[in-house]
Amino acid sequence: MAQVTVRFGGYAAIWDRADRAGDVFRKGAFGERRLVPLLWQHRGAAVGEAAVSEDDRGLRVDGVIHDASAATLVQGGAVAGLSVGYRPLAVRQGARRELTRVALAEVSLVAVPMQPLARINQVFNGGSGE
Repeated sequence: MAQVTVRFGGYAAIWDRADRAGDVFRKGAFGERRLVPLLWQHRGAAVGEAAVSEDDRGLRVDGVIHDASAATLVQGGAVAGLSVGYRPLAVRQGARRELTRVALAEVSLVAVPMQPLARINQVFNGGSGE
């Protein structure tokens, strides 16, 4: 079976917006651009990789999916949520927990993102894109 490669772009976190647990990411929380594993629902082996970087809107993700099942679901629009797996390093507690610095472990493709605006907004089908 041929390997399926799907590239996508989106946001795994949006600055200053509360997630379903009431946590708020602040600009600068994730630090420098880097490559992290792309997981399926925060579990198992990586289904691809994600280049993450901060911009004025949030944590931008440019990812590649190598797993055929996950790629099919993303291509078809059945799964469009993104989520972050992290460990808090610096937190301000007020009305909401403000995450000002975190250690990012992974980005996941999810059916229901913790932060409703954390979504894939571009899908590039097929090929390596290089």
